[in-house]
Amino acid sequence: MSQGPGSGLSAVSSALLAMSRHLEVRDVLKTIVVSARELLDAQYAALGVPDDHGGFAQFVVDGISDEQWRAIGPLPRQHGILAAMLKDAGTERLADVRMDPRFEGWPAAHPEMSDFLGMPIRDGDEIIGALFLANKNHPAPDGGCGFTEEDEDLLAILAQHAAIALTNARLYERSRELTIAEERSRLAHELHDAVSQKLFSLRLTAQAATALVDRDTARAKDALNQVAALAAEAADELRAAVVELRPAALDEDGLVATLRTHVQVLDRVHSARVAYRGHLACALPATQEEAVLRVAQEALHNALRHSGAERVDVLLEPHGRGAVLRITDDGAGFDPEAVRHAGRHLGLVSMRDRADGVGGTLTVTSEPGQGTTIQMEVPGG
Repeated sequence: MSQGPGSGLSAVSSALLAMSRHLEVRDVLKTIVVSARELLDAQYAALGVPDDHGGFAQFVVDGISDEQWRAIGPLPRQHGILAAMLKDAGTERLADVRMDPRFEGWPAAHPEMSDFLGMPIRDGDEIIGALFLANKNHPAPDGGCGFTEEDEDLLAILAQHAAIALTNARLYERSRELTIAEERSRLAHELHDAVSQKLFSLRLTAQAATALVDRDTARAKDALNQVAALAAEAADELRAAVVELRPAALDEDGLVATLRTHVQVLDRVHSARVAYRGHLACALPATQEEAVLRVAQEALHNALRHSGAERVDVLLEPHGRGAVLRITDDGAGFDPEAVRHAGRHLGLVSMRDRADGVGGTLTVTSEPGQGTTIQMEVPGG
């Protein structure tokens, strides 16, 4: 870089910090690409993540407008220089990519590119992606490449940390998928138990009605009315199960609608009254919405399964640029310090970890005989 090693180190530090702020794979990929282009002062940058079929599972670009990208067409295949980055595991620094014998052209809408720097992103022996940069912004020496050995060294540092950031993001998404699967499984058991109880009651009531038909028609009629009511309740809960066992649709429905639906289902399933109220002025960042929903689910599970509560209230409302979630029950309560010293957690550790992970706070207020309040605050975007 022409500004000297001091500014180069500062730029690398800024790029690495930017990568560490994101957990979603797509956000990490975009941050890596933007950081690489700014760090090496290039006109264009791209990052390709290969699939197992000769193409790219993801291909993120920077320096090209959305209109240009749409005009270029489908994601590229693994051929030419792109394939070399993914198979040969070497760095390529070229004065003019168009003169390389492996160059196979590009779509009509593709911008013209000349000097080129490409480098694989490796996780151990596995190549998990490749970084491509083109068209250094300051003039190249006659017949030479605009990208220098120093640029290559800086990109190598970025690529090493990009591998860590990308691997962590993938692990985070996998962990989140497992958490969702576990939550769905747990809720499936709850719904199964509740519907089974209704069907058992329905069966007993129907048997009673059968026995009364010839002896006491009035009581038989009452019993049949109970059968109809129990059947309707069981049908409602089965419909609720179909809705709730879908993955939480935060992206489509938002936190408010998703949480409200979850509370409505629990209110049907459990004997305790479960109520929701609240709104948000604007959406929270995706990771914060995810954390709020998971904390709410854990707190509700504790209240409904362990506290003996007759009523649980869920409140979600704006708080500065962020939001506050408050879940209050009238159950048995507990001594938080005694629980902590006894090594029992009631999910409190995971809830605090989720809050801490998005820059939020979690407060637990409870004492024996006085119910429990779980409050979570998140900062917003």
